[in-house]
Amino acid sequence: MEKKLFTESPLKARPFLKWAGGKTQLLDELSKRLPKYIKQSQTIKRYCEPFVGGGAFFFFLKNHYEIKESILIDLNEELILAYKVIQFQHEKLIDLLKKIEKNYLEKNDEERKKFYYKIRSLYNKQMHNFDYKRENKQWVERTKYLIFLNKTCFNGLFRLNSKGEFNVPFGRYKNPTICDEKNLKEVHRALKGVTVISDDFEKANMYIKKETFVYFDPPYKPISNSSYFTSYSKEGFTDSDQKRLSQFYKKMDKGNAYLLLSNSDPKNEDPENNFFDKLYKKFTIERVDANRFINCDPKGRGSIKELIIKNY
Repeated sequence: MEKKLFTESPLKARPFLKWAGGKTQLLDELSKRLPKYIKQSQTIKRYCEPFVGGGAFFFFLKNHYEIKESILIDLNEELILAYKVIQFQHEKLIDLLKKIEKNYLEKNDEERKKFYYKIRSLYNKQMHNFDYKRENKQWVERTKYLIFLNKTCFNGLFRLNSKGEFNVPFGRYKNPTICDEKNLKEVHRALKGVTVISDDFEKANMYIKKETFVYFDPPYKPISNSSYFTSYSKEGFTDSDQKRLSQFYKKMDKGNAYLLLSNSDPKNEDPENNFFDKLYKKFTIERVDANRFINCDPKGRGSIKELIIKNY
């Protein structure tokens, strides 16, 4: 097998946010299922991820393969804003995160809690009339708030209420790393030349051509009443959205792209539930082991099956 040649030190980037539904635990299973040409050439001509989220799979691929062109898309404007800030203003962000980390760690537990809710309130107020389209001086500050909240909130969740406000409670971590300078610099390197877009997944239609490798990681369909995989945007991701995605998947398949998709398996709760088996019946559907870490009910945490669906 031909080895990847690096002109500088190998990348070691990993997600800069803790992200519900992150794919770190599925990386081995996903990497086993890469298209044959990628494994043989160690090169990806064009990569597109329409639900980038925390980006675990993208960073894994970037660390191990040469990607000629990358397009990352997510409907979550806060998330995409953070990617763009790290892409273009990472040094300023690191400086701000160092200051807020020092300030936070010097406080006692009660002071930390008050500080957390103060920042959360500022973050939610800032959302009103915020310009996500045109770069401005508030961008770095907002990303600072997002990373701070993510590293200090309960369970590292990103959850929005119906008003679009961040509503995760305080998490009591003894010594959280708010500014991971080394990784932020690696993420910055990984994002060089990458196209980053905030939009609906169907926007990817503009970028998916023949032989494009596409990984779909939509908000998972909840498999029980106590799981909450879809609260990453105030609109959520409904069953009709899942059906819309399956139609888009079929459309992209006709364009001879390499498609890989992951989702929850409803059969964990109901063996007769064929929701995804029907939607993707003409494609290869595999069930793999995974651990469910985020669940309101601790009894609902443990080993479950997840779906990996591919068209090649």
